[in-house]
Amino acid sequence: MKAELKTKVNHQDVLAFLNSIGDEKRRADSLAVLKLMRHITKNAPKMRGSSIVGFGSYRYRHESGREGDWFLTGFSPRKHNLTLYVMSGFEGYPELLKRLGKFKTGKSCLYVNKLEDIHLPTLKKLIQESVKHMVKTNK
Repeated sequence: MKAELKTKVNHQDVLAFLNSIGDEKRRADSLAVLKLMRHITKNAPKMRGSSIVGFGSYRYRHESGREGDWFLTGFSPRKHNLTLYVMSGFEGYPELLKRLGKFKTGKSCLYVNKLEDIHLPTLKKLIQESVKHMVKTNK
């Protein structure tokens, strides 16, 4: 039996989800990232699971043969940080990362405590470049 993906697109209201965030600063940062990612991708935000906001989609296929659809970029307002999903990863962007500000990374996750720690024009460029890469390499 195949496990059900918990981060499937659903019809949960994105703004209702973001407006329900108790921490005022995290809510304001999330709304700012929503606006930024919507502008970059020209896609409407969609909830994925209960806590991820995703924009656009691409089709992936692993060497194992597993395949599916995933978002081009997105974010999740977690309790301890704002997690931004940079699906192309970070290897190709060393100069942007030098200018970005205070953050941590995982494989495709950018962990930010608060947006004021980040240079927003650099963040915009990083997300633009990642989305462009994902679209180009997943046609």
